[in-house]
Amino acid sequence: MRLSNRNKTSVYSFISTLLAMLLVGGIGAYILEEYRFKVLGQENLLLIIVPVILILFFYFNGRQIFEYDSDGEALHFRNRNIIPFLQKPLSDEFPKYKLQKFEVIDLFLMKRLYITISSKNSGSTILRYEISYLTKREISDLKISLNKVVKANKEKKS
Repeated sequence: MRLSNRNKTSVYSFISTLLAMLLVGGIGAYILEEYRFKVLGQENLLLIIVPVILILFFYFNGRQIFEYDSDGEALHFRNRNIIPFLQKPLSDEFPKYKLQKFEVIDLFLMKRLYITISSKNSGSTILRYEISYLTKREISDLKISLNKVVKANKEKKS
């Protein structure tokens, strides 16, 4: 099964650009308010604080693009940001038989996927992917696919 939200890259780029323009506009409005109009008083700081909070929320919510491929004998996971220099992209590929378990953590608007794989050196390794920007349907399909792999691995061991 293949799962990707790469087609939404233009939407995320638009949101990122819109937030940057909102910040620049807020800074400009703040400067005009501070030195020219003096209408808002102390509330003029909100012209900068609100766009900064929105930008921080957008980027701390995780990497926007998630790709998963379970076709063949290996599992492929890719997780990257739309702005490449902000966070290093994650890309992992391993055989299906190494998958031990997975867990999806849903904290209000932040969603994470934790994958536990078997490793020769340390016994097991946990890989973390940010899936906040996937729809509920995509997360459900991902869970179904990973459950099939985990179930097949358990049947092979016993």
